Amino acid sequence: MRIVDRPVDVLRSFLRGYLLARVPGVWMLRVGFGIVLSIILMAILAPIISPYDPARRVDEPYLPPSWKHPMGTNRIGQDVYSRIVWGSRIILYVVFLATALSMSIGIPLGLISGYYGGRIDRVLSMVMDSMYAFPALILAIAIAAVLGPSPSNTAIAIAFVYIPTYFRMIRGQTLAIKNSLYVEAAHALGAPDKTVMAKYILPNLSHTILVVFTLSVADSILTEAGLSYLGLSVTVPTPDWGYDLRAGQPFLLDGMWWMVFFPGLMVMLLAMGFALIGEALSERVSLAQTR
Repeated sequence: MRIVDRPVDVLRSFLRGYLLARVPGVWMLRVGFGIVLSIILMAILAPIISPYDPARRVDEPYLPPSWKHPMGTNRIGQDVYSRIVWGSRIILYVVFLATALSMSIGIPLGLISGYYGGRIDRVLSMVMDSMYAFPALILAIAIAAVLGPSPSNTAIAIAFVYIPTYFRMIRGQTLAIKNSLYVEAAHALGAPDKTVMAKYILPNLSHTILVVFTLSVADSILTEAGLSYLGLSVTVPTPDWGYDLRAGQPFLLDGMWWMVFFPGLMVMLLAMGFALIGEALSERVSLAQTR
């Protein structure tokens, strides 16, 4: 296995050589990238494209979609479209913070466990396997309930759940790489363990990290929506897709579908966007490894 570039260079090569290339599965990457980029831009431009304050009553409640309110109003009279736009900031903040936390813990622990082996590997593997065996959503609910409802606490709860995912993947890849010839050559030249892990092993894990990142983000989106639906993420009147989905659910059978449809649609689209990117990258990595 050859030494690859930094994760940033790997991502750039994917976007240049794969997003524009005609290869199997490229449509998944293009569609997923388009969905995710659109929602990120919506979150960035929220003050510009949102016509109303998402936390205030702006019209009569239960108004169906119209030119004035493209996604209708909810039971309080808040504009659903404005809450969708501002809610994108909450879910992106929670998901990306959770992913950053889980990566910053799971990746180093996976490297250390796979590289050194022995007792430290057995202890870390036992702890992570115990966490991994516990139902993810139940574990996130328990942690979020203890910490209290807030976006930051929700991110911590989600991060705790996905640490074992990064650990297991990185540990397995490290076990396969650490006996490679170039790693042994680095040891022969007197390179310390930290240098070997940072410069010779970690760069070769970039493709795996990118795939796990996109797939775990897609799963984290659904977890965040589930915690919000249960009232464990944000407090009233903060706009959040999962919370708005819960608030509109009792009125669904009365024909007021828009209060449930649009928040649910956005959760589905964002999760699907990252899932498509992850599947496309996974297919690309598998294809490259078979060559």
